[in-house]
Amino acid sequence: MAAKRVAVESIGSYFESLTDPRHTQNRKHQFLDIVVIAVCGVVCGCDGPTAIRRWAVARSGWLRGFLELPNGIPSRDCIRNVLLALQPEAFQQCFREWIAQALVTEDGASARLVAIDGKTLRRSHDTAHGLGPLHIVSAWATEHGVALAQVATGDKSNAITAIPVLLQQLELKKALVTIDAMGCQKDIARDIVAGGGDFVIAVKDNQPKLATALAAIVEKHLEGELQALRHRSHQTDARGHGRRDERFYWVAQVPPDFVAKDEWPWIQAIGTAVRITTHPDGTQTDEVRYYMLSRFLSGPRFGQAVRGHWGIEAMHWVLDVTFGEDRTRTRQRILANNLSWLRRFATTLLKRHPEKDSIRGKMIRCLMDTAFLDQVLTLQGD
Repeated sequence: MAAKRVAVESIGSYFESLTDPRHTQNRKHQFLDIVVIAVCGVVCGCDGPTAIRRWAVARSGWLRGFLELPNGIPSRDCIRNVLLALQPEAFQQCFREWIAQALVTEDGASARLVAIDGKTLRRSHDTAHGLGPLHIVSAWATEHGVALAQVATGDKSNAITAIPVLLQQLELKKALVTIDAMGCQKDIARDIVAGGGDFVIAVKDNQPKLATALAAIVEKHLEGELQALRHRSHQTDARGHGRRDERFYWVAQVPPDFVAKDEWPWIQAIGTAVRITTHPDGTQTDEVRYYMLSRFLSGPRFGQAVRGHWGIEAMHWVLDVTFGEDRTRTRQRILANNLSWLRRFATTLLKRHPEKDSIRGKMIRCLMDTAFLDQVLTLQGD
């Protein structure tokens, strides 16, 4: 996926479809100026409206180079009120259009990997109003490091109902969607296939009958009872951090007498991923995971999907370690949702810059050097 040069002056144009949520009276500041300031501030590591305002005051000269700012830098409350009033889905759509125009997908490219997972903002609870921590379910384009969409829920248990809503916001054609066991639901599998995509979804004890059926197929194959079963395999051997990880991937078409076929007609193949880890002291541990697939993938592609799902978990780690998302005390749901999305998009922009540095290192450079910030915002050098 290649990138096209985006002029920093044009960033505001991606948000022109948004309706200004403010009252028509007493609008001292341009709506698009406020949105662009918020985007730039979060890329520089600002954790909320107060920090965004401080950063904007310090960089007012640079901002005046492409924003109108008729009444100077907007106040902290002005920035907060706008982010509190913007509808998250409409806000996110602007960023999807931004990235879609900036990144060009080559013709004939293989189906893109889209990982879906949830993350809890642990300190966003509001005990006084009976609200637990905010839980975000998001989609991440694994191979390209791009945030695609997110949906906020009241608690982690609602993630199952949030995934179908999230899928409606995604372009599923030519997408290979990976989800952990929380997404092992009939409605979710059906919606992905209906949207023109395929899935690789982990199966665990939350679907005991299906898990038992998959394990039985693997066991019969290992015992030689299913020799005619079409299957593919792949293995890798990696060393690092003092340990050795051997991974074995096995994919097979479901047999004609698959007992769960009536309940799960979207399953065309099953997958098994085995990891054997040899630790520095010579001891070994192993892990076996089962997956349901809507397509009979090759062994290497199945391995890429399984391993690639780690990308969204790595992104969550960046949000906590680099942006301090787990420590945020923002209690208002819409404000917390929009700020969380800005952090995900900032991660996209920082990750795609080719500089050999950590996400935090690039973020600090953006804070210190507006020329580098310009490169990050415009995907220059990507």
